[in-house]
Amino acid sequence: MKGDDDNTPAAAVEPRPSSPGSGSEKQHPQPHDEELGCKPASSHAAGTSSESTQRGLKSRHAQMIALGGSIGTGLFVGSGQGLRMGGPALLLACYAIITLLLYGVAAGVGEVSAYLPVRGSGVAYYGHRFVSRSLGFTLGWLYWYIFSLGIAGEITITTIVIQYWPSPVPTAAWYTLIAVVIVACNFFPVAVYGEAEFWFASTKVIAIIGLLILTVVLFFGGGPAHEPLYFSNWTAGAGPVNTYLVDGGVGRLCAFVGTLTFSVYAFIFAPEMLVATAGEMQSPRRNMPRATKRYFWRLVVFYLLGVLAIGVLVRGDNPGLLSPGNTAAASPWALGIKEAGIPVLDSVINAVIVLSAWSTGNSFLYISSRALYSLALSGNAPRIFARCTRHGIPHYATALSACFAALAYMNLGSTGSVVFNWLVNIVNTGAFQSWICCCFIYVRFYKATRLQNVTVANGQLPYRSRFQPYAAWISGVVFAVLLLLNGFKVFVKGYWDTPTFITSYIGIVIFAVLFLGHKFTIGRNDPWMVPLDEMDLHSGMDDVMAAELPPPPPIKWYTAWRVLFE
Repeated sequence: MKGDDDNTPAAAVEPRPSSPGSGSEKQHPQPHDEELGCKPASSHAAGTSSESTQRGLKSRHAQMIALGGSIGTGLFVGSGQGLRMGGPALLLACYAIITLLLYGVAAGVGEVSAYLPVRGSGVAYYGHRFVSRSLGFTLGWLYWYIFSLGIAGEITITTIVIQYWPSPVPTAAWYTLIAVVIVACNFFPVAVYGEAEFWFASTKVIAIIGLLILTVVLFFGGGPAHEPLYFSNWTAGAGPVNTYLVDGGVGRLCAFVGTLTFSVYAFIFAPEMLVATAGEMQSPRRNMPRATKRYFWRLVVFYLLGVLAIGVLVRGDNPGLLSPGNTAAASPWALGIKEAGIPVLDSVINAVIVLSAWSTGNSFLYISSRALYSLALSGNAPRIFARCTRHGIPHYATALSACFAALAYMNLGSTGSVVFNWLVNIVNTGAFQSWICCCFIYVRFYKATRLQNVTVANGQLPYRSRFQPYAAWISGVVFAVLLLLNGFKVFVKGYWDTPTFITSYIGIVIFAVLFLGHKFTIGRNDPWMVPLDEMDLHSGMDDVMAAELPPPPPIKWYTAWRVLFE
């Protein structure tokens, strides 16, 4: 990624006007002022606000919304089930594989969104514009319902974690409290939301850094017992690699596949969250490349070092780890600290997990509401969901998306970890489908820019990411295979479970129904894919360029710390 930085400063671009005779706008309408909610309020019904969303997010906000949304209970708690399933070596290997695969996704969609960060844009918008209306329609609804379900998933896992402490407070009261806070935060102006999410996500990042330092101390014997851990938990029990479902080599293969597919939940929709902030980011053509590159390296550090530390602290057969059937489970971090004999700190970490779930649920509601808002802009959802308050909040879209939080109350009738695993299956299926589509969108964008001579050299493209389009191709193919393997457990003799099968594969059916239903009705006269030479790469560029601010002066070495707050 070294070479990327040299290509970033093309924000002062002079975009080529779109050719009026191409006909592409007819089939793939772009968000003009009216579609963006920029018409005066008088154009709508009396008393209805119609302002668009606002560019109130800075680069640091965008990075932390994406990072905070992905560093959540999947890493803090779900990693425990991955550790129990595959062992410390497989857990580390699977996280490394997913991180590398996500580079192909994040770098690709980051490049697309840096080129054309129009308001209301997201992966669904780029699917509509660069592939087909049917794909944009399908992805928009996919993101909306998956992110909305994710809110319930984050509230669900907090119940499991809260039960680590004996408490007279009813479970339903915790659900209600967390849901109310999440919804309230999303009705503040986006700058306030971004600032709040920055600091809450920063708390999680600081917690991880502190835990990594603590792991190093315990590794070398700095705990109360003064006994070095080294890699003793790697050799204890089943060793560094567990078996899963069956014994022997086949069992280790099942452990690898199971750990790989389950661990995806820790990374869900991280690239999409970053892209979704582009339309509300300041100077997005300059800041999006920067945010994409910094975010990737932060993901590498926090995730890979994080799961390595988890393997050092906790044995893979610890009964306190999250697993189907557990009514209460703790973060592997909390378990490791408790076993090390450090008082109180395990409860502090569990409190951070609760904060983590809130922050992730906060990000999920933000993205789901913007997905519905974007659908309304493109005419694929009722127009009312495109309306915004005077502070730029799509209030109707936010309110409807928030209703999915009520699904968390399913836990009152089932074991929390079982419901959580159902939600993980559904969300992971959606994540695989989204990442496959992200790769496909980028490959088509890449081909179209080469065909239409939109390049970094002529100043039209802000930057090119490295290893593309090969990274996108590899990531797309591997994620397609993992999509089919998501529910492989039910096909092993003796492990059939109807709810697991349905939650693992119903997403494929929903995706097909949405895509084909749109294609053969509303989109029946559209081509399956817009031709590369007709792909509209220029509409909306004037608004994008008008939103660019002058680049700041070069950062001096003694003021480099300020980059954290820009």
